[in-house]
Amino acid sequence: MSIGSDPPGRAERRGDPEFAARPQLSDDVARVVRRRIFDGTYRAGEYLRLDQLAADLGISVTPVREALLNLRAEGLLVQHPRRGFMVLEFTARDLADVAQVQAYVGGELAARAAENISAEQLSELKEIQDQLERAYGESDPERTVRLNHEYHRLINVAAASPKLTQFMSGITRYQPESVFPTLPGWPTQSIKDHRRVIAAFENRDPSEARAAMAEHFTIGVAPLCEHLAALGVIAPI
Repeated sequence: MSIGSDPPGRAERRGDPEFAARPQLSDDVARVVRRRIFDGTYRAGEYLRLDQLAADLGISVTPVREALLNLRAEGLLVQHPRRGFMVLEFTARDLADVAQVQAYVGGELAARAAENISAEQLSELKEIQDQLERAYGESDPERTVRLNHEYHRLINVAAASPKLTQFMSGITRYQPESVFPTLPGWPTQSIKDHRRVIAAFENRDPSEARAAMAEHFTIGVAPLCEHLAALGVIAPI
């Protein structure tokens, strides 16, 4: 049963995916829980119980258990016998560390993409960026997150470096992507950064592509931390 068709009494939260019986269901659950941790729905020290979360999402306990175990491996949860999974505290330093690694790896992927990207891929990237800008203009956070993911995914594909891309994908899980569209001034900054990367691709300039992408990942750390601190998700900076 999808969240949208839950009977009265079950939590319905905007942005949660439609759940279906498929192998990646635990990934969907992890994405929801991760987002709720980063937006302050689940606070540090709060316990998450398998049966309650499964009922909330309208699914069985098995994918929920798999998701929470994965989040434990990521360092977002700790498991206590007979009590469940507890949300761990994370800090501004944690977010800055993630951004620094993203900047290094993402910058390298962008540099490689600048050398390898085809005309067809570049055209598709521009179209995705146009759609992303329209989504920002329409204040559609769910669509902006999806299109932003597509933008970066295409660049990583063009880099033709699957292992590095896989590593980047793992890092990105630690960054609250769903929060960025709500940050004051971020849409304008993101559009500027993305267009700068595209220009570097057009000029076949790996150095500029690397610098543009690295700056894109690091420049959002301060406003992100200020926003999360205001929500009480992390300690004040």
